[in-house]
Amino acid sequence: MKRLTVIGTGYLGATHAACMAELGFEVLGIDVLPDRIERLAAGDLPFYEPGLPEVLRRNLENGRLRFTTSYEEIAEFGDVHFVCVGTPQKPGEYAADVSYVDASITALAPLLTRECLVVGKSTVPVGTATRVAELLTRLAPSPEVELAWNPEFLREGYAVQDTLRPDRLVIGVRSERAENVLREVYARQLADGVPLVVTDFATSELVKVSANAFLATKISFINAMAEVCEATGADVTKLSQALAHDDRIGGRFLGPGLGFGGGCLPKDIRAFMARAGELGVDQALSFLREVDAINIRRRIRMVDLARVLLGGSFRGRKVCVLGAAFKPNSDDVRDSPALDVAAEIRLQGGDVTVYDPQALDNARKAQPSLGFGNSALEAAAGADVVLLLTEWREFRDLDPEVLGAQVHMRNIVDGRNALHPEQWRAAGWTYRALGRP
Repeated sequence: MKRLTVIGTGYLGATHAACMAELGFEVLGIDVLPDRIERLAAGDLPFYEPGLPEVLRRNLENGRLRFTTSYEEIAEFGDVHFVCVGTPQKPGEYAADVSYVDASITALAPLLTRECLVVGKSTVPVGTATRVAELLTRLAPSPEVELAWNPEFLREGYAVQDTLRPDRLVIGVRSERAENVLREVYARQLADGVPLVVTDFATSELVKVSANAFLATKISFINAMAEVCEATGADVTKLSQALAHDDRIGGRFLGPGLGFGGGCLPKDIRAFMARAGELGVDQALSFLREVDAINIRRRIRMVDLARVLLGGSFRGRKVCVLGAAFKPNSDDVRDSPALDVAAEIRLQGGDVTVYDPQALDNARKAQPSLGFGNSALEAAAGADVVLLLTEWREFRDLDPEVLGAQVHMRNIVDGRNALHPEQWRAAGWTYRALGRP
């Protein structure tokens, strides 16, 4: 059985390493951050992902999974090297920063003295794989070192399932040998009937960003309809329900609300636009600028709705924000709509208290000027308005009477259309939501 290494142990890398060990492989993960490696080696996951801590600890205990900071060690150990480093948005630009990909290849390649396959999983601008393959060929001593590209499609909150039983596998290869190696690595998934798409480098790179661009467009479409509904008195939730019955459209990602955030969708569509400009086909993706703009407008509209409920000003008013993570079942606050709204209300003079079941530590680091509560009821104490901004089950199940006993005024703005308006209005709450009368 092939021995695997995973370069980069952030969200993608730590998940991939633990899950490939779960599938029976010997796996060695590497990172340039010693503190992160120490935590992982001790079975301490540095982020929240349901089910992953158990997988991590189980495979540390059985010896199939280890971590290191030594490139020499992984070069000697591995037959297949997965590159799982981050590609963040460049400061002040739309383009993706691929310097971590380049750095990992530059560190690994000179140490590769025998046959092996390097596999990119990071989300990169189209054309990166071809350039990385040339870099690998130039720097690796062995002529039997080859590159493949195998994009990831992880959903935060479902990453273990998405790795062990993905909805599809995509591999970009230049040889039958590289294809056969990856068929061996993913033999379990293929035997379970997971579809495999074998393609070239460019197509494999485009699959991930195209999927994210489509999903972002679908989310922003229904939120654009929410803007129209607000102007006409229509109900966007009923509109979405009716559209979902059309098989050509479907209901997934058609939930109206505060919009998308996180470390992938926003930066990926912006990087896609930037790369299209470099290729001279920027007009092909010009619609993504409006997709991005609609998404940001939802945050502004959320602030406006809350301010109107308070008579036109946040000054001297207490605001409870339920949610900090960009989505439930995650502690990720990168580009979080919830935190953006909370921070803007704070800038406008509101006394803001935030609660989130998992993301409080990250939220405190990102927005230290905000107040934070240890429970929904604590955060709501004395509030003049409550904003539900991340649709955790805990918030969707809140009793309006119990919450009402804590607040100063029974005003609520449902940023995710997650509550039942009739239930809250019956309990004496003034209920508002994006795209609803």
